[in-house]
Amino acid sequence: MPELPEVEVTRRGIEPELAGQRFLGATVRFPSLRLPIPPDLAQRLAGRRLERIVRRGKYLLFDCEAAGGGGWLLLHLGMSGSLRLVAAETPPEKHDHVDLRFAGRSLRFRDPRRFGVLLWLDGPEWAAHPLLVDLGIEPLTAEFDGAKLQALFARRQSPVKLVLMDAHVLVGVGNIYAAESLFRAGISPFRPAASLSRAECERLAVAVQDTLRAAIAAGGSSLRDFVHSDGSSGYFQIDCAVYGRAGQVCRRCSGQVGQVRQAGRATFYCQNCQI
Repeated sequence: MPELPEVEVTRRGIEPELAGQRFLGATVRFPSLRLPIPPDLAQRLAGRRLERIVRRGKYLLFDCEAAGGGGWLLLHLGMSGSLRLVAAETPPEKHDHVDLRFAGRSLRFRDPRRFGVLLWLDGPEWAAHPLLVDLGIEPLTAEFDGAKLQALFARRQSPVKLVLMDAHVLVGVGNIYAAESLFRAGISPFRPAASLSRAECERLAVAVQDTLRAAIAAGGSSLRDFVHSDGSSGYFQIDCAVYGRAGQVCRRCSGQVGQVRQAGRATFYCQNCQI
């Protein structure tokens, strides 16, 4: 599933290309993904100028200006969705469900599993939408630091890796990024979140931000069907320190990378230096 880095890479890829342009409309080839697509989406978009694209967690929000009032196009890539800029005349393939049309080209939404979301939000505000209102803190902001993380962990006895992956606590830290962040911080994924000291939370907050920024700089992770807006794959996953490296020697010590399952997900960690 595309996580925060993949979504941010997508946003950075398409915003410079499309900001300031006007929508001609939309072509909807499949009426429903995880939720129904508004049947009047083409009419709502036609003539509006795309002002900017912002990210909230793993959602992209397209700020759409109009003389009679603005609105937002809310998009989630789902399990395997992607956005590609294509020439207007490019024939659609099997899973190309929606084209957002601009002069001479389209932003094409491909979603093989149809678990994505494409909705229209009226008005200037989006934060109170039911899909967004309960999302946790953004890790790549000045608000996120060790003190905030310790406050979020307070009284949470679940394993710290699972709490890191809880979008109601912290958005965008998926399985790979949680494992890599905990390794960077030298913290066991099995520790109760509330047991972490202030110093450990400081290390972990920095590790989360460093891991996400490294992933964004590298282009996201190559997970199944994820591709960038230009069709290329991400490649952060090939440089993981522990994820996918079970049985190998730890890069930091002489220990061995172990693998277990937590809440149905694979957890990778150094059995020696993550305490």
